[in-house]
Amino acid sequence: MKVFINRVPVDGPWGGGNLFLKAFYDQFKKKGHTVTPHLEDDIDLIFIQDPRYGSTNVSINEIYNFKKRFPNVKIMHRVNECDARKNTNNMNAMLRNCSLISDHTIFVSNWIKDHHLSLGWGCKNHSVVYNGVDLNHFQPRKKIDNNKINIVTHHWSNNPMKGLDYYMFLNEYVRSDDKFTFTYIGNCKKSLDNSMMIRPLHGLELGEELSKYDVYVSGTRYDPGPNHIIESVACGIPTIVYSEGGGAVEFAGEENVFSSESELVDLLNSNISLIKNKYKPYSWQSCMAKVLEVAENL
Repeated sequence: MKVFINRVPVDGPWGGGNLFLKAFYDQFKKKGHTVTPHLEDDIDLIFIQDPRYGSTNVSINEIYNFKKRFPNVKIMHRVNECDARKNTNNMNAMLRNCSLISDHTIFVSNWIKDHHLSLGWGCKNHSVVYNGVDLNHFQPRKKIDNNKINIVTHHWSNNPMKGLDYYMFLNEYVRSDDKFTFTYIGNCKKSLDNSMMIRPLHGLELGEELSKYDVYVSGTRYDPGPNHIIESVACGIPTIVYSEGGGAVEFAGEENVFSSESELVDLLNSNISLIKNKYKPYSWQSCMAKVLEVAENL
C-alpha cells in the first residue's frame, strides 16, 4: 500500500502531533507500506494529519481535487483540533468539510469525538485512538530529595489556553508556602520568577526530567488529546487537571480535577499518593497497530 500523509516529522521538541508523525512513518514502513509526503498518482490511501497547509504544501483543497480525479483513493483523517482549543472560529467548519470526503475519521479522544459529532459530522465511520508514548523514555524514576512537594507542568505550545493563569497562580502560591516548588518545562509567555523554568525538552531528556516530580498540574482548556497528560501519567506522576480540560479530564479521570484556585490548593494539600489516573499508557507501536488496522481494512 502506498500512503500519502500531508506532514513530515521534525527533529526536536515539537508537540504531540509530531510524535504521532514519527511513529506513523516508522511503523507503516516496518509493515512494508510505502509512506510519502508527495501526492502522486499511484497513491492508495491519503492520511490527513491536518487540513491546513504545512510542510508538504498540501491542504484539504488539493486532497479534494485529487479525490475527484481518483475516486477510488481512500481518505483517513486524524482529528486533534477544535475552535475551543485556541479561541479560533474557522477550525470546526474546516474539519467538518474534511469529514464530507473522508472514509474514516480517527479521533484522539472520546471528548473530541463527542464534541464534533454534536456539531454535525459527515463521515459515518470513525474510531478513537489515543496517542501512544515511548515507555522507554517516560516511566517512573527516583524523585527529587528535598523534603518538598515538587509540582511540574510541561508544554511545547505557549498558548495561554494551556493554563497560563493557573501557572501564574502556582508561581505566587509557592512563594507563600515553601512546602511546595513549581517547575515549568517548555515555552511560556510569562516569566515565572518564583519557579524553575526549563527550556523545551523532548525524548529521553524530557522523560528523565519529568519523572523526578511529585505531582503534575495541567490547566489546559478544551484540549483534544493532550500528550503532556499521557507523558505525565506514563511517568507515574499523580496528575490533576482543570475541569474544562477536554481530553485532559478523560485521561486524568473526572475525580482528579479542579475548577478554581482554592480547589487546586485543596488537591495539592491532600494525600497526593492516593490519586489514581484513568489513562493506562501504551506504546506508540500499540497505537500504530490500531491505525494500521483501520488503514489496511480500508
